[in-house]
This record gives sequence, structure tokens and C-alpha cells, in this order.
Amino acid sequence: MFMKKLIFIAVLLLSFTAANAQLNFGVKAGYNSSLTFENVGSVTNGGYDLNSVTSEMWNNFHAGLFARVFFGKMIYVQPELLYSIQKKEYKIGIADILNPSISNVVKNSATVSTVDVPLLVGVKLIDLKIVNLRVFAGPKLRFNAGSSLAFENVTSGSTFDTKSLVSDIKKAQVGLEVGAGVDVLMFALDARYNLIGDMYTTKVQDLSLQNLPSNTFVISLGWKLF
Repeated sequence: MFMKKLIFIAVLLLSFTAANAQLNFGVKAGYNSSLTFENVGSVTNGGYDLNSVTSEMWNNFHAGLFARVFFGKMIYVQPELLYSIQKKEYKIGIADILNPSISNVVKNSATVSTVDVPLLVGVKLIDLKIVNLRVFAGPKLRFNAGSSLAFENVTSGSTFDTKSLVSDIKKAQVGLEVGAGVDVLMFALDARYNLIGDMYTTKVQDLSLQNLPSNTFVISLGWKLF
């Protein structure tokens, strides 16, 4: 059922672009950072640097197809079909209900795999023959494509049962993307921010725990095939 929905969306997008003569079609790939507005200050204090990018590069990425349909010379609509993945390991502290003096530390290994379908509306701010600058925004559909969570108790001597952690991975979400981009010849470089809820929620006795944030900055490079 899930794959049928994706195929229907892909056919719908391709049919929409094929009906318009003034269009670009291409492939793209990029980096899903763990940088959010909440931790953007870590860039200046050195908490998030080039080493952070390097360590995340092969675990946080996306790739797929895009089409750009123009209405006049300055306004365009850009549907995309992307596969996205984020992997991260982090530790969370859980107070012992029976003995508050004990703090259990649990390692969460999260893999968030999704199929993303943004539908962006963009405007060119500068339009030159070789280079143009643009801004864009639009809704994004996100579908779960095999996300998984694994927990490991790392507190020495603790009897905490990780089975008491209940995780709910959402099947689909709707969010918003905003960003800016620059085109140089056939290449398109985009920087955008995802405004979308976390793909999963983890609870212990109705207490929500820290999750891998979905509201993050994303960098991508596209190649317009035509």
C-alpha cells in the first residue's frame, strides 16, 4: 500500500512536469545536518565544526530527483522525490522511579529512513545568464521507509529494563521547508531549513525523552540534466 502511494505521487509529479514545456529535470544529493536553530550557537563555540560534518556525512544524507516548472521567467514550482536517512547515537538519562538517587543512562541508536516529497514555490531574486539567486518555500510530505530504534543500558550495575521504553515511529508527516539557492550553469546549490515534527517519540511511563530532531538545516547539490 505504501509503495503504491509513492508510485502514484511520482507519476502525478512527472505528469505535471511533462505537461509544461518550460522546465528543468535533474538529480540531486545532499547532507542532512544535525544543526538546528536551538543549537546553532554551537558553530561559534566550536561544538559543531567541520569534524562534525565529516563524521555525519555518510550517515546523514539524501538523494533523489527534482523538476522545476517555470511560470514566466522569475517564478517556478519545484516538486522533488527524495530518499533521506539520518543515523545517530546519543545517550539519555532516566531517573530510577523507585530510587531517585540512581540515574540510568541508556544509549539510543536511531536510524530514521524516510521518503520525502517537497513541493516548493520559488522566486528568482537575481537572474543572469550564468548565475541566478533564488528563494523558496513549500510543504513537504514525509513517509517512513524503514526507520528503527535500538536501546542499550550502559549504567554499570543497573537493573533498568530497556523494554520499558515505548517507541512510536510515525508512518507519515507533513512539514514545511524554507531556503535559498544559487544556480551556476547546470548546477543548483540549495540551503534549506526543515520545519517538521520528530519522526518518532520515545516514552517511559508516559514521560517523553529526547529524540533525534527533524527541524534541521539541509545542504544539497543538484545537476539539471535538461
